[in-house]
Amino acid sequence: MRRWGYIALIVGIALVIGLVCYQGAGDVAAAVAAVSWGIVVVVLVRLVPIMLDGYVWRLLFLKDHRPSVLTALWARWIGEAVNTLVPAFQVGGAVVRSRLMVMRGVPGRIAGASVVVDLTLSTITLLFFTMVGIGLLMAHHGESDIARAIGYCVAGGFVVVILLCVFQHRGFFGWIIGRVARFARGRAWDNAIGGAQALDEAILDLYRHRWLLAGNAAGQLAAWTLGAAEIYAALYFMGYEVTIADALLLESLILATRTAAFFVPGALGVQEGVLVLLGGMIGLGPEVALALSLVKRVRELVIGVPGLLAWQIAEGKNLLSRGARRAASACAPEPPPPVASSAGGSREAL
Repeated sequence: MRRWGYIALIVGIALVIGLVCYQGAGDVAAAVAAVSWGIVVVVLVRLVPIMLDGYVWRLLFLKDHRPSVLTALWARWIGEAVNTLVPAFQVGGAVVRSRLMVMRGVPGRIAGASVVVDLTLSTITLLFFTMVGIGLLMAHHGESDIARAIGYCVAGGFVVVILLCVFQHRGFFGWIIGRVARFARGRAWDNAIGGAQALDEAILDLYRHRWLLAGNAAGQLAAWTLGAAEIYAALYFMGYEVTIADALLLESLILATRTAAFFVPGALGVQEGVLVLLGGMIGLGPEVALALSLVKRVRELVIGVPGLLAWQIAEGKNLLSRGARRAASACAPEPPPPVASSAGGSREAL
């Protein structure tokens, strides 16, 4: 699986280079250079929806295990870095977020349940946001093959999400581990099944808190919408003023495309092609659309590289801490042997 991820990454990079060369490297470079110091604004604008996502994810931890706001934002930032820069098929960030919470003392079942429900609601709200993009696209050009194709994908996405929710309510993780245990006899799978069942129970318990789910979903939908400000700001600094509706159209359909192309790390090449296609519909030249995509790539590096470093630092500290605990337990003195009584037994026996 990892091999295919790296192959997709290489193909994506080749597609980006090919598109830039085909459209004119000089024109694309000039459009990127026009952003200048505006890249700082683009990065700051992008941080807003990331922080909002982290804050509403925190709502899915019940009060007894709820992390601090800074901890949730820190884990969400690192998850964003993993999803955008690591070939992990868009699920690596969720796994890392869950692990970071466990490292901070949150029980595994609680951390896992929060991430599963957060991803489910994220997918639902993204589908609704994509519907907004389809509506704006049809308002521009009426019914088209592109709008129809995306509409079919959204309908299929809703079917998948409904099935996922049904499976989650029927003990999805316990069922998976049970099947694995059946084909792996002789291994200690009882603990794994117990862990999976605990995760299922934590997910069901979380779904009972409707107001927390509503708050998370509303926050995520707001974060998707605020993401359009990045496109608006980047184009503004390039010298192209678009409407808010145009920015929403581009952002919603780009996000939908990136999600559909989860097997391509960072949707390299896919994002660029879709931006060229959609940009032409709202009057942007292909060199401007490519430059916009490259600005988004620069933003991903500026936010993502420090996030990956923070992740490795956290893992290193955890490894050192575990090593120190093992060394301390190895050096701990053994308890004294039981003292025999005059009757030949031990005190504990008496």
